[in-house]
Amino acid sequence: MLKASYRKYILHFKEPSGTSRGVLREKETYYVRIWDDADESLFGLGECALFRGLSADDRPDYESHLQQVCRQIHRWETLPLEGWSSMRFGIEMALADLRQGGRRICFPSSFTAGVAGIEINGLIWMGDRELMLQRIQEKLESGFRCIKLKIGAIDFESELDLLKYIRRRFGKQEVELRVDANGAFAPEIALTKLEALAKYDLHSIEQPIRQGQWKEMARICALSPIPVALDEELIGVEDEALKEELLTQIRPQYLVLKPALTGGFSGAEAWIRLAERRGTGWWITSALESNVGLNALAQWTYGLKNPLPQGLGTGLLYTNNIPSPLYLAAEKLYYDPERAWDLVSIV
Repeated sequence: MLKASYRKYILHFKEPSGTSRGVLREKETYYVRIWDDADESLFGLGECALFRGLSADDRPDYESHLQQVCRQIHRWETLPLEGWSSMRFGIEMALADLRQGGRRICFPSSFTAGVAGIEINGLIWMGDRELMLQRIQEKLESGFRCIKLKIGAIDFESELDLLKYIRRRFGKQEVELRVDANGAFAPEIALTKLEALAKYDLHSIEQPIRQGQWKEMARICALSPIPVALDEELIGVEDEALKEELLTQIRPQYLVLKPALTGGFSGAEAWIRLAERRGTGWWITSALESNVGLNALAQWTYGLKNPLPQGLGTGLLYTNNIPSPLYLAAEKLYYDPERAWDLVSIV
């Protein structure tokens, strides 16, 4: 019979990371172990990557519900996980790992064999102008051909200057530029800002206005000179009919899917099916998971064969991340099957 346990873990950022919602210094997460009681030494490991302030399941009873889920893991097919996106993500991950022999290989492929990588975007966190400029230079020098800038925290003219700096050095054929506003623009001025941003040949803008304003977002998607990608808009939308209604009404150009926030792997796959039925583009993004969650997410993402650069993290954000086989080379994330995991601190 299956058994499960969990452990809370606090990840510490190497340096404060800014978004339009505030500055992040630490992140809470939960590791889940699932095993068959016939052999406890063989276990699947998952990460319930709760994102306080953003996850739809950021609730006071989170830990008590996770305890309940672990007690009922023997009937995992009927677990009470609706509305608990990050838990579904962790449980699906741990079960996939267990099915593959408990080796932290959830989705075997050329990626886990170490012979193929995943192209990712270089993420530039918000900061003052000089700090962001320094980070942009580092990413360009590292070989990234797709760069994503978080915008909406410093003054808008400085953000335009940063984009201008990149475009003076690299055309759109050389470097793809994405921006993520995290809902920072007011609906009444969003299109004016998008017109100013469009001068710099951007690939897309994520979540220009705050989520939940479907009518305004639909207007922006229809009129924007830059393709619009929905991100936070998708969080907490788990009902299939509501997903259909959202896509039909808003008609975005892209979806940005974070499985920890959008119903686990199964929930993200449902969004992908609906998007492809409509000809809507999509890519996968991590949600500040540790290397445990990032590992499974990267393996799953590779299997989707999406040709766009993905928004996967690099495992370098935290001082106390879990040492893993993941590594970065130029603009690609790789898995080295010869590198061992170090799980002493979490299991």
